[in-house]
Amino acid sequence: MRIQNKKIFASILFVLISFVCVAQGGDPPPPMPPPPPGLPIDGFTTIAVILGAAFGIKKTINNSKH
Repeated sequence: MRIQNKKIFASILFVLISFVCVAQGGDPPPPMPPPPPGLPIDGFTTIAVILGAAFGIKKTINNSKH
């Protein structure tokens, strides 16, 4: 083999060995912890929005009369 061919062969071999080293699998990641329990949104938020809208409408009407 000529020196030029040896350099090309060594370069290709280096690249292929690098790919093999990167492709080696490590330990799998640990499983994710369970999510924390969430608090449900119940009907009280709807009531609060309705009461807030009613209060806002009442204040707007009172401010427009004065």
